[in-house]
Amino acid sequence: MFDNEILSSIRGLGIDMIHHAKSGHPGIVLGAAPILYTLYKNHMNINTSDSYWVNRDRFVMSAGHGSALLYATLFMVGYGLTIDDLKNFRHIHSKTPGHPEIGVTPGVDCSTGPLGQGIANAVGMALGEKILQERYRIRPNKSLVDYHVYALVGEGDLMEGVSYEAASLAGTLKLNNLIVLFDSNGVTLDGTIDKTFTENVRARFSAMGWNTILVKDSERLADIDRALENAKKSSMPTLIEVKTMIGRGSLLEGTSAIHGKDLTEEDIAQLKGKLHLPMEPFSIDQEAISKFRTHIANRVNQKYLDWNATYQEYVNSVGNGDKTVANYLFDNRFDYPVFDLPLEFKVGSKQSLRDANQALIELLGSRLQTFVGGSADVGSSTKTYVSSLGDISSSNYLGGNIWFGIREHAMGAILNGLSLVHLKPYGSMFLSFSDYVKPAMRMSSLMRLPVTYIYTHDSISIGPDGPTHQPIEQLSSLRSIPGMRVWRPCDAKELWGCWQAILNTNNQPSSLVLARNEMEILEETSKEKTLQGGYILHKETSPLKMILIATGSEVHVARNIALEFLRHQEGGIRVVSMPSLDTFLKQPKEYQEEIIPPSIFRIVIEAGISAGWEEIIPSSKYFIGLNSFGFSGTKDEVLEEMNFSYEKIKERIFELLRPQ
Repeated sequence: MFDNEILSSIRGLGIDMIHHAKSGHPGIVLGAAPILYTLYKNHMNINTSDSYWVNRDRFVMSAGHGSALLYATLFMVGYGLTIDDLKNFRHIHSKTPGHPEIGVTPGVDCSTGPLGQGIANAVGMALGEKILQERYRIRPNKSLVDYHVYALVGEGDLMEGVSYEAASLAGTLKLNNLIVLFDSNGVTLDGTIDKTFTENVRARFSAMGWNTILVKDSERLADIDRALENAKKSSMPTLIEVKTMIGRGSLLEGTSAIHGKDLTEEDIAQLKGKLHLPMEPFSIDQEAISKFRTHIANRVNQKYLDWNATYQEYVNSVGNGDKTVANYLFDNRFDYPVFDLPLEFKVGSKQSLRDANQALIELLGSRLQTFVGGSADVGSSTKTYVSSLGDISSSNYLGGNIWFGIREHAMGAILNGLSLVHLKPYGSMFLSFSDYVKPAMRMSSLMRLPVTYIYTHDSISIGPDGPTHQPIEQLSSLRSIPGMRVWRPCDAKELWGCWQAILNTNNQPSSLVLARNEMEILEETSKEKTLQGGYILHKETSPLKMILIATGSEVHVARNIALEFLRHQEGGIRVVSMPSLDTFLKQPKEYQEEIIPPSIFRIVIEAGISAGWEEIIPSSKYFIGLNSFGFSGTKDEVLEEMNFSYEKIKERIFELLRPQ
């Protein structure tokens, strides 16, 4: 057999990559190689010639610092990586970046690096498989979707709170298609875990509704293999704790020094001697590799052919031969149709945007096969429960509403996992607490995933809840994330325009920020113009002297001030609604200057801090907003105290208009 040859080669290539780059993490390469080798050799259902096969098993390297181990394994498996790719490890524009990145390396299913996010992504991917399995079912015992999700984690992942949140939900939902392999070596970057992590991990997971298995020695490949087989038979998600030796075979084995330190020439020489490998870097045994790849192909090829037959059966039985019925599954970048929904906008009527949004997502849920979502236990307040879709539970994955519970950190990461398996997910919470989900939002943007984050209670006007619930800096914080589209509509028509943009954005996430308070549907607003990010809401009736730019509920304030000026024969004021600043700034310069001529005096009004508006106004002096935390009181009391009442805003505008 080729076990020793391939396993040693994976370890050797990983060490060569790190030594060549003078950077990386050799400890996990040497310690956890038997886990990945056994997984890919005997269990991962993959097709290297069709790396995006919809029904492939997924693997998440949650311990993302182990990228050299993953790349060496993927090279051995036959994913199209070359020795030159391995030599370019951690170099710019290579296929082997410092941490795994989806879309960069063939065979990588998820970008990882921030510890804890990966295992939570895996929970989302496993939940997504359960949902898709029900939605793409041909008959009771046959579906187009049927795969497992595997993740490799270390102590660092399991110390992060997000992993606990996600694992708790996975146990509640009985995601038995999820198998987590725990590289249990008792060492982290700074030292041994006796100072930081003394809990019984398996007992903790067992208490959360997981099946748990212990493999006492990672070098016993048959034990790892047996554990994986047993895990696939479980009715619960499974944690397999594999006892490993960090840096096995190195002169530094078992110590924290091996975690992220390039090995010396002396250490590499003695290590390769133990592994019976040539001293020449990047040497490989082509015969062993060929046998290894043939073994995997022989194990999986028939499954791949059987699945293709299942796909054709699905197309014929469900779509009468029309393959578009499965389009959502097959194209990560599918352009969602612009639905002509039966919506009525009664100008002059008042409606809370969270209520308007609930009506919209009810309609979307009835038309989008991949639309799923939920909230962090605030759905009754954010109004994001889709009553027509029913609940997702351990006994029913056919629903559309996910009860995330009070797990904001995990919710965002799970949304990313759902998106990675081609669902169109959303999650909701109060804007003031967006920082709880910010690490996942950053990963949404980095992976270019079309996740939608819905935030309500968007300003200090929710007075009685006090400063903890009154967002001040969050809007600017969301806008600062590269690739995140931030939408803050002023009425129901703009809201529908925002959703039209969101549904047709297939390579970046969106944040939809909604007011809780009722707002009038304005005659001047435009669903179509909302797509430009900013447009003229109220046009001046005399030579243009000043532009008021606002978002959300402040658009109504700006409009009313302009109308008041007009009644006093001061008609040179333009009002610009800016539902999405980042979208507006991506428009052609000609359009931007048509809407906001650079020579004209302009003022921005927004219930937040000024950061991010630098390209619109010359200084924060021309920003009317908030620069301190709020107060607990009635809406009117808080607005007055914060100098953000209608009269105070108007006074500030007059002050700015006075000759300096």
